[in-house]
Amino acid sequence: MQHMRILVLNGPNLNLLGLREPDIYGTRNYAALETFIRQAAQELGCEVDVRQSNHEGVLVEWIQEAYGKFDGIVINPAAYTHTSVAILDALKAVALPAIEVHLSDVDAREPFRHVSYAGMACQKTFKGLGFEGYKCALQYLTEES
Repeated sequence: MQHMRILVLNGPNLNLLGLREPDIYGTRNYAALETFIRQAAQELGCEVDVRQSNHEGVLVEWIQEAYGKFDGIVINPAAYTHTSVAILDALKAVALPAIEVHLSDVDAREPFRHVSYAGMACQKTFKGLGFEGYKCALQYLTEES
């Protein structure tokens, strides 16, 4: 297994984990998610850069900047999943292996959450697994390399 550099991007409102709809997203906060991701990466022998933004353009810029610097992207676009053609286009443009993650099972929620633009540029989606979905995504990328 080669040493991989993976960019982990989290979209809007994920900074409010633990506070935001705990019945859906759980009671652990965003700092706990970051710690979980870093520990999973260490176990898998890969390097991660974990970032969160509430701004679509910032996420697009980070995806663009990943080209030539990272071996893959794990992205939880959050609400932008269902609205952002810009994130889809950025993922397609850099053409890095990308995995989509959702803490909740978006397919079991409101109908508007069933369409994922970002997912159209991703190799795989892990949903409804909570924090564990991030570990699955990192594992998938490290095993596919």
